Amino acid sequence: MSQFGHVSAVNLSRQCNISNVLSSQSAWQHGCSVGNGLSFAVSDAMGNKLRIPATHAFTTRSNRNALPLKVVCIDYPRPELDNTVNYLEAAYLSSTFRNSPRPNKPLEVVIAGAGLAGLSTAKYLADAGHKPILLEARDVLGGKVAAWKDEDGDWYETGLHIFFGAYPNIQNLFGELGINDRLQWKEHSMIFAMPNKPGEFSRFDFPEILPAPFNGILAILKNNEMLTWPEKVKFAIGLLPAIVGGQSYVEAQDGITVKDWMRKQGVPERITEEVFIAMSKALNFINPDELSMQCILIALNRFLQEKHGSKMAFLDGNPPERLCMPVVDHIQSRGGEVRLNSRIQKIELNEDGSVSSFILNNGNVIKGDAYVFATPVDILKILLPEEWKEIAYFKKLDKLIGVPVINVHIWFDRKLKNTYDHLLFSRSPLLSVYADMSVTCKEYYDPNKSMLELVFAPAEEWISRSNEEIIDATMKELAKLFPDEISADQSKAKILKYHIVKTPRSVYKTVPGTEPCRPLQKSPVEGFYLAGDYTKQKYLASMEGAVLSGKLCAQSIVQDYELLSAREQKKVTEASFAQL
Repeated sequence: MSQFGHVSAVNLSRQCNISNVLSSQSAWQHGCSVGNGLSFAVSDAMGNKLRIPATHAFTTRSNRNALPLKVVCIDYPRPELDNTVNYLEAAYLSSTFRNSPRPNKPLEVVIAGAGLAGLSTAKYLADAGHKPILLEARDVLGGKVAAWKDEDGDWYETGLHIFFGAYPNIQNLFGELGINDRLQWKEHSMIFAMPNKPGEFSRFDFPEILPAPFNGILAILKNNEMLTWPEKVKFAIGLLPAIVGGQSYVEAQDGITVKDWMRKQGVPERITEEVFIAMSKALNFINPDELSMQCILIALNRFLQEKHGSKMAFLDGNPPERLCMPVVDHIQSRGGEVRLNSRIQKIELNEDGSVSSFILNNGNVIKGDAYVFATPVDILKILLPEEWKEIAYFKKLDKLIGVPVINVHIWFDRKLKNTYDHLLFSRSPLLSVYADMSVTCKEYYDPNKSMLELVFAPAEEWISRSNEEIIDATMKELAKLFPDEISADQSKAKILKYHIVKTPRSVYKTVPGTEPCRPLQKSPVEGFYLAGDYTKQKYLASMEGAVLSGKLCAQSIVQDYELLSAREQKKVTEASFAQL
């Protein structure tokens, strides 16, 4: 495979109107070119010129914004992922749904939450011949990958989402939907800003010619700007127990923070400061003194065990249209339903404690043969029936709490030069990662102006502060990253507009002791299931974890088909006798 990138282009003059996300015939049939808050009542999306559509979330740019064919970026070829063990395992799980015996009577499965977990659950249930009814509280798909279009036709997102080679279920999903070309792969590098050298960056470049883990080892050994040779040796010695102990050792590290583990293993403090503060914030939006070391070890294992595991891709446009809508189209083509503006007010129970129905805010009652909650854990806890709260399975959820995060978008009046066509680790006290989306993403491309999308984390002390305070703090940090181009007082690059999206409760906070609290997808309540990246699955609280949780949830329901069918038949029989 070539190591060199190829130039890609996008025709921005192509027009397409989608008046309703639930239309039976999607835009893709006409050839149109359309990764901690899913349905939080308190989620906030704010900023200058902010305007969230009240009814339909998906419309394209108007003709006044149409541009001719333009070269937008350099994309690297899709890496060879299809023969890796994890990819084949994910592909096999997908195939079990397509190849499962067709049900005599498809189950109607009501699913709350149209984030990636809910969409995944619905997609694979539909593949198995069942009828999912997917309910989303808001008027936009995607949950933690939701995005909105402002009055200028520009998109702003819930988070800065990166698709890794080590995400086999995500990669399978793209392939199954026929949208692999929507991932823009970047060079195999990790790029860190240098706080002690404003405006400079340090790179970890993974050589194409070496297999894993040697490509990662060489990338670390070649970088002498962030870590000295003695520090590298001490870090390698510190990691030996994890390498030798394998998965059992990794699982045992849930009870210790990253910072304490590093001290325990004799790893120099500077390694935590140079590398793992940035990594901790990127993984879970918190610092190493809070994050469970198990989270770091899982990430290292996933990213380093495969040659392309740490290779990154950007989606070529906004997630609701470019990723979520193809899933919706797939679900509907197989008889499933997706309903927006369908917020659940109450989980109604039968006398035996099982679910009778979901009652919506508008009073509508939605019934099914099985029920799934695919919302963030914080929403589930709010709506949890009193009768369930003392059940150990649900009681453990009390320790799973979403972490606050803020996503900042700033449009500048010029093209910034001190950036890359890649994700950048800012290593700032306030910022986690950022990217110039006018360079990295086809749909957001602009030849004359930059749009920086930044993850503001940790955000706990900032989530309640004003937009102005957040922007001021962000600009002070950007002045260090772009000393020749940005100043805090805007005497250099000027802000044209900005959007700030606050998520008071995003992915669950992966602090020590939370791993045993993560629930299996099948609950002890007959006919009730969970999906979400907080549920038990071998990946982190991530897009990959959300998609895998949905597959595992769908698998549990398919396996319970006979039980659920018999349960429904019993209800019908009892109702018939009651009428006699």
